Amino acid sequence: MKLFECQSCGQILFFENTVCEHCRRAVGYLPEQSLLTALDPTGDRLWHPLEPSVKHEQVLYCSNHDDDVCNWLTTPDATGGRSFCLACRFNRTIPNLDIPGNLERWRKIEVAKHRLFYTLLRLKLPLKDRRQDPENGLVFDFLDDAPDGSSSVMTGHANGVITIAMREADDASRERMRVEMGEYYRTLLGHFRHEIGHYYWNVLVRDAGRLDECRAVFGDDRADYQKALQVYYDSPTPPDWQDSHVSVYATSHPWEDFAETWAHYLHIVSTLETACAFGVSVDPRVPGIGHASGRTLGDPYTQASFEDIMQAWLPLTYAVNSLNRSMGLADFYPFVLTAGIMHKLAFIHRLIRESQPAQRD
Repeated sequence: MKLFECQSCGQILFFENTVCEHCRRAVGYLPEQSLLTALDPTGDRLWHPLEPSVKHEQVLYCSNHDDDVCNWLTTPDATGGRSFCLACRFNRTIPNLDIPGNLERWRKIEVAKHRLFYTLLRLKLPLKDRRQDPENGLVFDFLDDAPDGSSSVMTGHANGVITIAMREADDASRERMRVEMGEYYRTLLGHFRHEIGHYYWNVLVRDAGRLDECRAVFGDDRADYQKALQVYYDSPTPPDWQDSHVSVYATSHPWEDFAETWAHYLHIVSTLETACAFGVSVDPRVPGIGHASGRTLGDPYTQASFEDIMQAWLPLTYAVNSLNRSMGLADFYPFVLTAGIMHKLAFIHRLIRESQPAQRD
């Protein structure tokens, strides 16, 4: 994530800000320009962006701003109805806000979802909602378990529908599940990045005629999915899983391997952009370990070379893992990227690059 600057006073701004903490001006995010802009009120809930490059004379906050779950801006609806931003238009089911605690859980979910959309837009990935593609368009359902405990919502993806279980927004519940599942990492943002990987397998692989290429890297997706999951849960962990899989769950089926690898690619480019924004570089003060050195990469979203991304990423993980250990915390990135895993990540990198409009011209 990059940093932003208040156009009124020059104060640093962060992605989720709704007000400049220095001059107290309202701020909002313009997804088309990928920037936060300070705002002047013009009346009737409308605002004038102070960012000089913005062509819109008047904007308004997404309707979900009323619940303090979104700071994105949109243009007024011609009918005078509710206006949702680019990210919130993909919501099909929002939580029942009459349930105590659900508003705060929804806020956490929207923070993660908006960060996901920031990355998807920066990568210039295709996005179609259900109005544009009624059969397979992207849509989100944020659902609670049955109040009587008779059924539990499963986080997952099916034909463009991404379901997020509301309990995943409860930190204690999610950590308990992480321990029970033997996972290194379990976050809301991680869930979004994983599930969107399934969606883009449909869009960029299945529907783009690249099944053979993908199968050569991840294996044959025609293997029975439910049977593969049952075998995964009933069997001991493969001893050599780290040779070619970024997580144990990735061993269950080629679809899950693709989605897990996709999620890690998004982890990498997003974190590298943050490091770049802060001017972070790694230069260990120990002789003879030049392989652990790394300079800031520049904008990872525009990098053509996957090797350059890895050369920046690996030293950063060594450094930040060490910082976390100095605070008695778990590793920031507790994963080992072997040659086999990096081969899969390189496929994701190439798949995304070749899907971008500029790459097709």
